[in-house]
Amino acid sequence: MARIEKGTLEVDETAWSAEQFNDTLYSIFFDMMRQKGIDFTRSIEVENPYVYCDPIKLREVFTNILSNAYKYTNAGGKVHMYLREIPSEKEGYAYYQTTITDTGIGMSEDFLPHLFEEFAREHNSTESKIEGTGLGMPIVKRLVDLMDGTIDVKSKKGVGTSFTVTLPHKIADKSDLIDHEGVVVDPKMFKDKRVLLAEDNDLNAEIAIEILSEAGFIVERAVDGEKCVEMIKKAKADYYDLVLMDIQMPNMNGYEATKAIRSLENKDKAEIKIIAMTANAFEEDKREAIRVGMNGHIAKPINLKAMFKLLSAVLITPKNKIVN
Repeated sequence: MARIEKGTLEVDETAWSAEQFNDTLYSIFFDMMRQKGIDFTRSIEVENPYVYCDPIKLREVFTNILSNAYKYTNAGGKVHMYLREIPSEKEGYAYYQTTITDTGIGMSEDFLPHLFEEFAREHNSTESKIEGTGLGMPIVKRLVDLMDGTIDVKSKKGVGTSFTVTLPHKIADKSDLIDHEGVVVDPKMFKDKRVLLAEDNDLNAEIAIEILSEAGFIVERAVDGEKCVEMIKKAKADYYDLVLMDIQMPNMNGYEATKAIRSLENKDKAEIKIIAMTANAFEEDKREAIRVGMNGHIAKPINLKAMFKLLSAVLITPKNKIVN
């Protein structure tokens, strides 16, 4: 939020296929929705399927909206994601409009004008039993503004909510695309490799565990950095193959936890491979991760191809080596 307000955040565009990008979003949430008993569907209607966009910022926008739909929709409910292209008056540009509709608990009309204000929450975590900071929607609004788009919301308490995000994208050609194809993972590579996931956010943890388990990993979770260090201390030296470390955690953050692990008397435990997996995705964050002793850095929202490429490299790299 601070970087957005300081004006230091820039749009970094690359050519993408609308269908591939939509597939990524859909695949991240489909199993979670199904397990909760939510019917998650989607549809796409675009004339220009290839456009330039900033995938990291777009994922941040839509994963926030879909996360809320997941959290505030009960079993038996529905979530629908609809991407369509609307007429554009700007030559060379396609206007993509994404509407995400849920049948969740909804919001009151009195609260809607305050939705994009920092720390605004209609229900606190004690009342709703749902954790949150009140910063997700303000960040979404500022990112949409940064990308010259608009966001509208309609909601009715007890009925559901509908978010509509409209963004202009410069039209690309298929030949402009970088390979964003789905990731094919060799199950033998990661089978029975044990990962300690240090992640305080329940939803983020659920997404990561689902992805890693499907790839063959055995995943255990620590709810903060302090617990992560404790679990490393109690385990045998070769019990965990690597640690995926969030940075912003209560009690002990990821940097502090990494320094504590690197200071352990048991050399084998101290040299366990640690990868930052965090929304702190700027170059200075990557440098800080390496400075405190981490072996690599994965940005959230997770790019599956980049993540599995890094995990593959780290697992075959000698201890204490940094993997870019």
